[in-house]
Amino acid sequence: MKGKKRVLWGTFTVLCILLCSSMTVFAAEEAEKYVPNMYATFWALIPPIVAIVLALITKEVYSSLFVGILIGGVFYSGFQFELTITHVFQDGIVGVLSDSYNVGILVFLVVLGIMVCMMNKAGGSAAFGRWASEHIKSRIGVQLATVVLGVLIFIDDYFNCLTVGSVMRPVTDKQNVSRAKLAYLIDATAAPVCIIAPISSWAAAVTGFVEGEDGFSIFIRAIPYNFYAILTIVMMITIILMKIDYGPMKLHEKNALAGDIYTTPDRPYAAAEQETEDTKGGVIDLVLPIAVLIICCVIGMIYTGGFFEGTGFVKAFSGSDASVGLMLGSFFAFVITVIFYAIRKVLTFSESMAAIPEGFKAMVPAILILTFAWTLKAMTDSLGAADYVAAVMKHAAGGLMSLLPAIIFLVGCFLAFATGTSWGTFGILIPIVVAVFAGTNEQMMIMSISACMAGAVCGDHCSPISDTTIMASAGAQCNHVNHVSTQLPYAITVAAVSFVSYVIAGFVRNPFICLPISIVLMVGTLLVIRLMVGKE
Repeated sequence: MKGKKRVLWGTFTVLCILLCSSMTVFAAEEAEKYVPNMYATFWALIPPIVAIVLALITKEVYSSLFVGILIGGVFYSGFQFELTITHVFQDGIVGVLSDSYNVGILVFLVVLGIMVCMMNKAGGSAAFGRWASEHIKSRIGVQLATVVLGVLIFIDDYFNCLTVGSVMRPVTDKQNVSRAKLAYLIDATAAPVCIIAPISSWAAAVTGFVEGEDGFSIFIRAIPYNFYAILTIVMMITIILMKIDYGPMKLHEKNALAGDIYTTPDRPYAAAEQETEDTKGGVIDLVLPIAVLIICCVIGMIYTGGFFEGTGFVKAFSGSDASVGLMLGSFFAFVITVIFYAIRKVLTFSESMAAIPEGFKAMVPAILILTFAWTLKAMTDSLGAADYVAAVMKHAAGGLMSLLPAIIFLVGCFLAFATGTSWGTFGILIPIVVAVFAGTNEQMMIMSISACMAGAVCGDHCSPISDTTIMASAGAQCNHVNHVSTQLPYAITVAAVSFVSYVIAGFVRNPFICLPISIVLMVGTLLVIRLMVGKE
């Protein structure tokens, strides 16, 4: 018995020693946290730049993103093979797929794909296409309808991209609008509209970054200075009404008029395009599920913000978790849609369940690109890209006060373009702006915050690794590189006019003077482009 006690006490003592030693090692590791040699240097921006350039040159997005990820892993590890592999796969791919927010977005994406598949099987999409072709009889009409629907669905950019795409795709196809043009209209009414909508997930994100101030009132006052978002809407309407197309988009639109809405041979979302013409489905089978989806997603978002626990609607929306809200909302919309179709006898329960794997398969390209894009962002974060840009920004804040909004706009564009995240750009730049101007120059603070938002949306709009750009490609079922290459000249045009507008705003500092001037500049620029394209 004593021998057994000795063994037990001995084992206990050894375990205690091992525990203490492991805690010591853990503490030592924490004290000597690994910092790569290239941390917070310009090299931190090289991986996304390489990925973007490769994607535009090779027209192949998966390998381009993966090469960027590998370069990020190599820079982080200091060219050590083992650390490169573990960082890329364990910290990168597994890390982003373990993040609850990212998983929520992927679930939402899959459920949207399933619902689109169900609407096609039920004949709702085909019925809406027939109805729209009877009532909207021109290419201008369907493009304007796409813009209007995009503006109306201002709650969230992910939701906007996939919903507008699923509703308008059959309609624009019948009027021979290219998939690249549809993707541009979807993308241009996603982030640019959300960033000037007070009740949206984007407004919630921005107000959360304005610490120590009334974030919501500042957001409202910053809207007239958000030149990029407002001018993007002006540009869309102008190019539609005046039939202005230039750059690679001109070729896509020319081919669409001849009957080829894709231009390139690949069909990345072909599995989602099968529609059933011979069904009992009607327009209600598309409209009602979309309406239910909108209502459920709004309820889901305010639920996560504590609305049902007594929090006000606006505060609940601004404090909502978009990932959880959209995931819950889309799930309940899916359940209601299954029941609705069963009652109407357009789809049996087994047919609705058969749409689940088909809808999932249709969204695989978007899921792959999103996963790689998130992993690339994780690589740039581990290399301290945000700290590097913040340091550059603080250094630039000292002089040229009147030009600061324009400088902030350019920095926001570059950072969001390189990292593919506008929210991350808000998180970096807005606290710096608040720290520089809070309590000293409120007007300049509002202009600079608006420049942060505009620059972030501009970079996000242009970047091929942006999740919103990827969602727009998925919503339009367009080749992703086609969407990026055709959209880039349009976005750069608006960015150039926005930059000039911020230079003017830095000196004038009155939105009621600056905004009309910027709109006139935008329309004038497009008229000049029209003349130049006409000469060609």
